[in-house]
Formats: sequence, C-alpha cells, structure tokens
Amino acid sequence: MTVEIKDTTAFLKGRLDTAASLDVQKTLEENLLPKADKTLTIDCTDLEYISSSGLRIFLMLRKEAGAKGGKIVVKGISDDIRKVFMMTGFINLFSFE
Repeated sequence: MTVEIKDTTAFLKGRLDTAASLDVQKTLEENLLPKADKTLTIDCTDLEYISSSGLRIFLMLRKEAGAKGGKIVVKGISDDIRKVFMMTGFINLFSFE
C-alpha cells in the first residue's frame, strides 16, 4: 500500500487492509489533516481493497475535516469499493466524484 500526498489530495494505491492501515493513517494525519479546513480529496483510482480498518481512516478524516470546517471528497472508487461503502452506509457520509 502506498500513499502519495499532493497538496490537499491523497492518492491511495494497493490494498488498504489492517496491516497497512497504521502507516496510512500516520501519513494522512501528518500530511493531510493540517489542511483539514479545506476540501480534502482522497483519490481511490488505484485502491484495490479496503478493510474495516481502512474505513475507520476515512471516518477519522471526515470527523477532523468537519471539525475544522472542511470536507472530504472521494474520487475514482471502483465498483467493488463502492459496494463496500454502500453496505456500510459510508456512501451517505462522503461526496463522490
């Protein structure tokens, strides 16, 4: 799993599973949360899988951004990832592009 940050966008690539979630969360907290007063984009074009640990990261980002007046936009999710968001009710918590 790799995370690349460019300004207010995080590009996720690979499998966001339990093993990867701690590193991903740390990277996002250090590099994206300081900008949480803006619109943050999570680009999932190359995200292959997301576990419940990965979903918790999305929820944490949403909470922090909301507290600072920002928002989260999720971009480029696959049909499989969209199904996970739908089954968990997360589809209603985020804006999608």
